[in-house]
Amino acid sequence: MTTKAFDWIARHAHRAPNKTAVVDLHSGRQYSYANFNRRVGRLASFLRDRHKIEKGDRVAVLCHNSTDVFEMQFACVRLGAVFLPLNWRLTAPELEFIICDSSPRVMIYDTEFEEDAIQLAEVCKLEAIIDQNGDGDDSHYERGIAEADGEAEPVELTHDDLHTVMYTSGTTGVPKGAMITHGMTFWNAINIGTITRITKESVNLCVLPTFHTGGLNMYANPAFHAGGSVVVMRHFDPPVALDLLTRPEAAGITHFLGVPAHFLFVQQLPPFEDADFSHLQSVGIGGAPCPVALLEAWSSRGAAMQQVYGMTETSPTALVLDSDKAVEKVGSAGLPAMHTEVRLVDEDGVEVTEPDQIGEVWVRGPNVTPGYWNRPEATAEAFQDGWLKTGDAARRDADGYYFIVDRWKDMYISGGENVYPAEIENVLYQL
Repeated sequence: MTTKAFDWIARHAHRAPNKTAVVDLHSGRQYSYANFNRRVGRLASFLRDRHKIEKGDRVAVLCHNSTDVFEMQFACVRLGAVFLPLNWRLTAPELEFIICDSSPRVMIYDTEFEEDAIQLAEVCKLEAIIDQNGDGDDSHYERGIAEADGEAEPVELTHDDLHTVMYTSGTTGVPKGAMITHGMTFWNAINIGTITRITKESVNLCVLPTFHTGGLNMYANPAFHAGGSVVVMRHFDPPVALDLLTRPEAAGITHFLGVPAHFLFVQQLPPFEDADFSHLQSVGIGGAPCPVALLEAWSSRGAAMQQVYGMTETSPTALVLDSDKAVEKVGSAGLPAMHTEVRLVDEDGVEVTEPDQIGEVWVRGPNVTPGYWNRPEATAEAFQDGWLKTGDAARRDADGYYFIVDRWKDMYISGGENVYPAEIENVLYQL
């Protein structure tokens, strides 16, 4: 039996209409769930009536971080359309490949990217492009919301329906569109929400780009699922981030996730020496191997550090380290998420069962992608017996905790020993 997918924003607008849903630091705008839901519904109506967007159609988004991006995502959900976030850091030929491969009907773009948007629309034969500026100022996007004929009602969806197609180059260099279903998005919200204690009182500071799974699904979408609040930063600003993270009265931040570079930039600021992060409920770090010294520097200032591991294809949570194990298991990516299975497999395809032996990380669960858009061969290559082969190398200690070592294919042999570049990088960082 298929499981029904629900419209989270519509539900919270009914349950807690005055609760703050989103705050945009760049523009100063903020919306309650009632107003956010109203804008989502009107945007969906505009896309449906003016641009004929229907269930299954892709809607491309080439925008900087803003609360508008989340409106676009949930307007797609409202219509059963597929959200297609585009990485604005890519070159024009790379974006052209993605757009032509995914065939969106329309593209919403930040006015900063207007020249590229017009060129891409012409080359890929898009039916329409919609300008947006992220400030709430006059634009095709804002006029569409203002002039829409009412608010679109949610369409019937199941967990098997597509929610997002997110392109990732991985290690091949050729972009592949990971298909993310409504079920994956739901189960990721459960997986990460459980271990990081995301509730309706949670306030997430979103600094990661929303064209990546980290920006959308760690911890923004889980916060929306719980009825919490999301504070959006257009671009990462270390001094502003440090201020928000150390002053609970500023924005009430409870949850934050960044990549190691974010933490390093903040750590280099003079006020970091006296910083106190003890009021934060979860400080997640992932996306790249993390030096132990960095984890210790933040933990010593009260940060409830939670190293996380995952990828676009796992939506993204696969492994999470409990904050109460941050010191004891420093450097570990933790244990499998609540509704996820993880195993290690050696180069011969045999499961690794002995502690501290290195193998490739394989993942299985309801949060794992069904495959890649228009890539049946890549899908077949990525899976074996229902397990996603991540291409990452890890070891598991005697307590079952996983430690990510490096990319599986980056390993080289020296003197008969397997050597991983990340291990050397970690030593150099401590010198």
